[in-house]
Amino acid sequence: MDSVNNGFGSARMTGSMEGATGGTLPPGLTEEEAEELRVELTKVEDEIQTLRQVLAAKERHAGDIKRQLGISPLNEIKQNISKGWQDVQSSNAYLQTKEKLGQWNESITHSNAYKKTQETLSQAGQVTSAALSSMGAAISERIGTMRLGYSVHHSLSMPSMRSSPSFRSFEDRVGGLRK
Repeated sequence: MDSVNNGFGSARMTGSMEGATGGTLPPGLTEEEAEELRVELTKVEDEIQTLRQVLAAKERHAGDIKRQLGISPLNEIKQNISKGWQDVQSSNAYLQTKEKLGQWNESITHSNAYKKTQETLSQAGQVTSAALSSMGAAISERIGTMRLGYSVHHSLSMPSMRSSPSFRSFEDRVGGLRK
């Protein structure tokens, strides 16, 4: 058998041949047919081993060429990911999902709940902006008066800021949003 294998796959051959040489043949198979199948199996396994060796040599050669071209494994991964993402984006499942999400988005943006939420957030943003602007102006004004000789404690005291119309307006609107 080693002469047929030329040293390739002989361990695998002995393992695969044991069932056929155990003395019991499958029903309807003659000894001559079994021997022909054993020879054919040996040849096929030899071819498989040869193809594996050729493939390994080709892979090494391709790796050498890539190194000479400066193609790193990282670049290959990037290219594979990019190609995969393009494949995903052109797939029917992706396109159908994208279309469905677009339809849902369209229906949501036209709903009353969405419009009310958008209006409320817009008003809250405007109120917050106005309050911060007023507070900034008040702080700037107070800092300006500090330069004139007023004490820091007196000019930035919390009770006077809380009693300002801007702060009260802000407090009322924020309190109204909680309800």
